[in-house]
Amino acid sequence: MIQFGNIYRDCRVLITGHTGFKGSWLTLWLNEIGAKVAGISLDPDTQPNHWDLLNLSINDQRLDIRDAEIVRDSVAKFQPEIVFHLAAQPLVRRAYRDPIENWSTNIMGTAHVLDACRQVKGVRAIVAITTDKVYVNREWPWGYRENDRLGGHDPYSASKAACELLIDSYRCAYFDHENAPLLASARAGNVIGGGDWAEDRLIPDLVRAIDQMESLVIRSLSATRPWQHVLECLAGYLLLGQRLLEKREEFAEAWNFGPGPEANCTVAKVLSLLQTHWPDLAWEQTQELQPHEANLLYLDHAKAKEKLNWNPVWSLEKAVQLTADWYCQYRDRGTILSGDHLATYLSDACTSGVSWIQR
Repeated sequence: MIQFGNIYRDCRVLITGHTGFKGSWLTLWLNEIGAKVAGISLDPDTQPNHWDLLNLSINDQRLDIRDAEIVRDSVAKFQPEIVFHLAAQPLVRRAYRDPIENWSTNIMGTAHVLDACRQVKGVRAIVAITTDKVYVNREWPWGYRENDRLGGHDPYSASKAACELLIDSYRCAYFDHENAPLLASARAGNVIGGGDWAEDRLIPDLVRAIDQMESLVIRSLSATRPWQHVLECLAGYLLLGQRLLEKREEFAEAWNFGPGPEANCTVAKVLSLLQTHWPDLAWEQTQELQPHEANLLYLDHAKAKEKLNWNPVWSLEKAVQLTADWYCQYRDRGTILSGDHLATYLSDACTSGVSWIQR
């Protein structure tokens, strides 16, 4: 199969946050298609964690992106052609507990990465990952588009909205000249898939509850989110990166990579789908007062569909099935299905006729 026009084969790719959930899956994929990958990240937060289980051989550097000098030295030493910036403080409730860590990592960390890319010759493209929570949430029953107003009530959402302003500033002030890197941002939905053990996320919390034979405590059963398998948004990131590497300046802007409308559903619906794979799953909604979180959140990916020719491949039902299967196989047999799931996704993508893969 030819993926992304083979543009990543032998390409020097830097991933920030490669030890995280998304970053580890992205590193696996880029390794599979022959990229020369380096990663800069903190140590994983949990044991177990997906990065250690994959046991990939790359240029693996552990550093804090809040340290501008060490980030600049690392980027200068590796000389990447493209940077996927995923390193962040990614948790809403953790940001409430420690807003300074949240702001310093998400804002200043992003500034350090972009400024390092500004000073290092040879960087051709940057894809900076933010979140679906960058929009001022009006509890609309329709999807947010890339030109909707940015903002955030909670520290995490606000920091990511500020990241989008920072990215646009670097694009306009520093990267608006010939031979400058092309810089785009990407906003994805609530990702699921095997290998996530982060705190305060639905699937990891569920896995821990089952292992401990406890009832899962849910903050809000009615909260609606755009659920998608992690490979879906990663395909979008890689396709966007391909266009930037091809020097397509019209793609150096913000992009949503969300699921179809049928995958915008409540926590209760996702739990009911999971229960078909884990019959012993039980849950209850907490009565304790919780920090503010959006109740309704949808993404409109019409722009990516029209201009990038990107579409989701898997239904929510299949994404949930494969996620449950990943954790069951790991718990029962110690088997890591990530490579198998990537192969299945590529085969299904090819069959579905998406633009970025051909036999």
